[in-house]
Amino acid sequence: MSARGRHRRRRRGRALRAVLTGAALGLTAAATMISASQATVGSDPGALKPLTSASDLSVLRLREHLEPQQSLDRLSSAMGRPVGVGAVLESADHTLRDAADCTTDEKSALPVEPAATRAYCWDSGDAADPAWTPRSVTTSGDADEDGWWGSNRVILSGWSANTRGLAKVAFVNAADTAHLTYTWALLAVPTDGGRDYRGLASKISGMVWYQDKLLVTTTSGTRDALYVYDMNRIQRTTVTASAVGRVRDGWSAAGYRYVLPAIGSYRLAGGTAAVRPVGLSLDRSTVPDSLVASGAKRLWRYSFSGDPRRAGLLATDSAGRATADEAYATKVDGAGAVLADRSAWYVGGAAGTDGGRGSMWRQDEHGAKATECGADETHQCWSPQTDSLSYWQETGEVWSVSGRMLFALPLNSIDSSLG
Repeated sequence: MSARGRHRRRRRGRALRAVLTGAALGLTAAATMISASQATVGSDPGALKPLTSASDLSVLRLREHLEPQQSLDRLSSAMGRPVGVGAVLESADHTLRDAADCTTDEKSALPVEPAATRAYCWDSGDAADPAWTPRSVTTSGDADEDGWWGSNRVILSGWSANTRGLAKVAFVNAADTAHLTYTWALLAVPTDGGRDYRGLASKISGMVWYQDKLLVTTTSGTRDALYVYDMNRIQRTTVTASAVGRVRDGWSAAGYRYVLPAIGSYRLAGGTAAVRPVGLSLDRSTVPDSLVASGAKRLWRYSFSGDPRRAGLLATDSAGRATADEAYATKVDGAGAVLADRSAWYVGGAAGTDGGRGSMWRQDEHGAKATECGADETHQCWSPQTDSLSYWQETGEVWSVSGRMLFALPLNSIDSSLG
């Protein structure tokens, strides 16, 4: 990647502090009304149970499948030279609204405890569109430990279509956290040897940008568990139409200006019992760095490759198989969002009731603690639905999305709120 920049953290203005404090107080007041019956939902899941048997690990195995270089080159030759992340950010044509301009309903998706220190909602057009739902987040803090991608600071948010089965990514220019702008790129899969492409027909709940690769989860009927995208292969479309792929006058991506064709996938290799990842995050506390995953009440990790020719790809054996380095069973209800730091695993639990709130647990092999709130010290203090967490190491912040809110808070504030 190009030369790195330097970052000086900006202080939040008094108005933003007042808005977030007010929202937190309102949510805390609501939390005091949670009934004792709901407070028992998601009771102590206890310690993580290591999974070490061959059968336990085999269901987590993935097999790498990369698109032939000839196919990728054929597509880029036909569509024109790929553009970089910087060019995408320069064309940002949407603006995230600051918390002060978000509605009460939108802000109800924020955690009760701990409170968000940064919070934004999408522009009114995207926020009001029922056809799309934001589910995942990753940042240039994942891509590079200094938090920069070239001269840019970036947040990516993955959205899933509720009807057409498409997926797209919001490229957010995070250079100025007081004024976040963004634009869209559609996720696609090359077809016909790179002569065409189709939309990624899947919902995405987890996403990690590591080095120059973007990995996203899939829930499609195929055995593809993760798709891989190259951030150096963003293509510009030439036709604004609802179609996806080659059209009479050029190339279209459901009306979006940019499209990301996949360069490969990781397929389930564990037979009928194979476990599909739901949540993803990056862990830099391991050597080498690792991809953390959650799904089916399991938590596990894969190592990233140390081969510079395979930057951003998982470590595989001679048969192209990626095997989990470690795995655990968790009893957190509806475990989805996940972070790992050394022996600690942060796990987001599902809401206890419709319209209720989720939980945030920190587990290890010795026990579990959760954030607490309300007069009855309920554990249901987190966002109602959070499938994705991303730790920005340089700033110490955790980013997430819930409902129509994009938000961040310090990791140490999660630790401080654990009961």
